[in-house]
Amino acid sequence: MAEQTLNQTFDGYWREPNKSGLPKSSGVYCVYECTHNTSEKTVSIHKLIYIGEAADVNQRVATHDRLEDWKKHVRQGNELCYSFTPVDSYYRERVEAAFIFRHKPPENTEYVKNFPFDKTIVKSTGKIALIDEFFVANTTK
Repeated sequence: MAEQTLNQTFDGYWREPNKSGLPKSSGVYCVYECTHNTSEKTVSIHKLIYIGEAADVNQRVATHDRLEDWKKHVRQGNELCYSFTPVDSYYRERVEAAFIFRHKPPENTEYVKNFPFDKTIVKSTGKIALIDEFFVANTTK
């Protein structure tokens, strides 16, 4: 693989009770701690907990074996929230690795210290709380 620029658009936030609304498609997802403002129907994002990838993000999040680990990061009165960016299956692992390598969420272990792909430039738009809008991940040795 050669150097690659990847443009990622994150679509909205899904609260834990509404996670069944996550797309049933290929992509990368972020897990956050958030506060739901019921009167304004908004969420405030507090902490990035985990980043993952899947061929079917909806199915993966619904059956993820780390759910209880994620919940340990959620303070009383808050809840889990999810965001999603569509990614073609060919680049999915590379995009996930770049986001993990850059942001180092506490529940990720793989790619936190190493980035095994060629130089990857990531530009993010949309709902990107706690995600850098632009960054470069360089191959580590």
